Amino acid sequence: MSTGGGRASAEAVRRRRRLIAEKVAKRGTMSVEDVASETGVSTMTAYRDIEALVEEGLVTRQGRGTVSAAASRLSEVSALLRLEQNSAEKVAIARAAAALIRPGSSVLIDDSTSALWALRELASVPLTVVTNSLLVAREVEPRSAVRLLVTGGEYQPWAESLLGKTALDMISGIRTDYCLLSASGISDGRCFHPYEDVALVKRAMVASAEKAILLLDHTKFARRALHSFAPLTDFSHIVTDSAIDPADLELVRQLGPEVVVAE
Repeated sequence: MSTGGGRASAEAVRRRRRLIAEKVAKRGTMSVEDVASETGVSTMTAYRDIEALVEEGLVTRQGRGTVSAAASRLSEVSALLRLEQNSAEKVAIARAAAALIRPGSSVLIDDSTSALWALRELASVPLTVVTNSLLVAREVEPRSAVRLLVTGGEYQPWAESLLGKTALDMISGIRTDYCLLSASGISDGRCFHPYEDVALVKRAMVASAEKAILLLDHTKFARRALHSFAPLTDFSHIVTDSAIDPADLELVRQLGPEVVVAE
């Protein structure tokens, strides 16, 4: 595709497309018209940029002139969109994970939607919940049997969560019975996430829990991300779904954590 000639012009196109990908990642969805307006290009150019980002796997078309973020090595989709992705698998994983939590215990829960599904399976169980996720906080706020602690920190709308030093300081200063969290991808026996500030929170949660439980639908084993936050050996349990590739399942079992395959 022609970019208007010259190395500088090609670099400007790359910067513009990166900006578009970042905007879509943080908002969840954008219209082509908004892309054109906010980047100062024509609608035709916006369509070409979006097509290039689709080919890179950074955005996906949603029809009616809108695009949404596609999880990738450098970005993660919004929390509300992730909540409905692979929902059948997440519900099965949630039920299996909930069975591992003792009533009356304390649980650190991150902003992963798999953990939110698990919390829904614990609707009638008395718990102390510590979270940086506003979705989790809103979920448990009406529950009289739940004591809720919210970490504080800088609010990130795309994740519906609180991140940064304030969140890390609180998490590092407590000790809970469990933590429930997920990863964006698995590589070489380690958990990864595209964003460093999220990876740091997950790392702190694993370190602050007596038992860390990792919730992974089978698609996570085929994904890669940028920032490592924990080896699989840091987890007491790994809960996945029955669609997991047998080779991935065998690899995880060899590493030592107890593996629960949800049917």
